[in-house]
Amino acid sequence: MTSRFTQWTLDVHDLARQAEFWSAALGYTVEFGDDGDAHLWPLDGGLSVWLQPAGAPKSGKNRNHPDLVVADGDVHAEVARLMALGATRADVGQTGDEPFTVLADPEGNEFCLLHVADRGPARYGSGS
Repeated sequence: MTSRFTQWTLDVHDLARQAEFWSAALGYTVEFGDDGDAHLWPLDGGLSVWLQPAGAPKSGKNRNHPDLVVADGDVHAEVARLMALGATRADVGQTGDEPFTVLADPEGNEFCLLHVADRGPARYGSGS
């Protein structure tokens, strides 16, 4: 018996803004809940995202984060698109030689945009 990821849950302050950002970034549809939460659904049946309201502000670097890949392989265009949606570059101690770009969503939650789509767990890891 094993467990598998089914959902990524993120605590947020501005639910509408975060739902707008993450749904546009991932190409997901949004379903707002009655309890002030939102569920983002992928079109392909993959990992969903649940946004839940949080009272406490984010403090320090995330202890975990999603790693995203670019569907068409154009990393520079995707970084520009994500930044136009509200992402910012994040410095978590990178050297500049990493095979990923570290960004943060509009509330400062870090995520990585990997520079290659075909990777195995031993090939490289995200240091952010």
